[in-house]
Amino acid sequence: MADQNNESHYPIKSPTSRAKKVSYIILLIVLGLALHLLLPQIATFQHSYQVIKDMLVWAVILAVIAQVISYLGSGYMLKSLVRFSEHSLSIFKGVMIAMAGASFGMVAGGLVGTTAATYRLMKKEKVSNEAATLAGTIPGLFNNIVLILISTFGLIYLLLAHELSKLQLLGFILTLAVLIVVIGLLAWGLTKRESFARVIHWMSRYWAKLRHKVFDPNKTADWLAGMFRAADALIAGGWRGSLIGATINVVFDMLTLYFIFIAANNQVSIGILLIGYGLPLLLGKMAFIIPGGVGVIETTMVGLYTELGVPSSTAVVVVLAYRLISFWLPLIVGFLIIPILQGKHRHLSSL
Repeated sequence: MADQNNESHYPIKSPTSRAKKVSYIILLIVLGLALHLLLPQIATFQHSYQVIKDMLVWAVILAVIAQVISYLGSGYMLKSLVRFSEHSLSIFKGVMIAMAGASFGMVAGGLVGTTAATYRLMKKEKVSNEAATLAGTIPGLFNNIVLILISTFGLIYLLLAHELSKLQLLGFILTLAVLIVVIGLLAWGLTKRESFARVIHWMSRYWAKLRHKVFDPNKTADWLAGMFRAADALIAGGWRGSLIGATINVVFDMLTLYFIFIAANNQVSIGILLIGYGLPLLLGKMAFIIPGGVGVIETTMVGLYTELGVPSSTAVVVVLAYRLISFWLPLIVGFLIIPILQGKHRHLSSL
């Protein structure tokens, strides 16, 4: 096992005021993009305002509670992955790391930034390199698997009901295809490890050449060995905790949306809820150039629910409220948590 205290991965640098300004600018641009894409869909602002005015407070509170439990699922997933090391991790600390990693990835590298930040924060908890690597990669993979199952149901329903446009169909099929290919490549890598290792060495050598860096085959080999050991532990039974955590995360995130519908006095069936939930989130994950799928998720979700019979004014309010509770508020909390987790080492990776 590689040195657990090795700090060479993802070197840390203190954030400068310029970096903070860039982060703020990116967040403002993302927020502006979301408003630009969403505002044209608000046909009658007066109707939307009336929906907000009549919302049931108790249902909004239930939506917030459901979202908290959803993040507890993320914390449980990290806790289950850490059991591969000699150190334990509380669910609460797992929640903090999950939120902080997602917030950092929003303004620095997207999925890569989230993975790197999660890895570094897990290493500060003195877990092994293998467990930290799993913590950075597995949660997103298992969440996507659950979303694929939900989205497949929605896609089949919409195809049978002829309520899916050709453009939406193409986008969703490509999204599902890419995710399935990624999962297939991972499965191939685990069964054909020598071939997989050759491909990784070739990619690492090419990447080092592009960056005018010296390629270190030993470092790549050590990383691969650690990944294979972690994968073996996961296959041996560690996948159960990850799957349970991912299921809790997704199911209670859906319940957040469901309670918002109730709050808006427009209760929908479970079938309609599933159809409008999974597909937009998957599509948002594939929009790599847009952090957090901002705008893509909202417009697609509003469009689907409107086509399924939800009044447009209600759909806009429900989706925006859901994204506020499930995305924007956790994003802000995550940024506040980062310096707390860092402690005396107030820095994160410069990606």
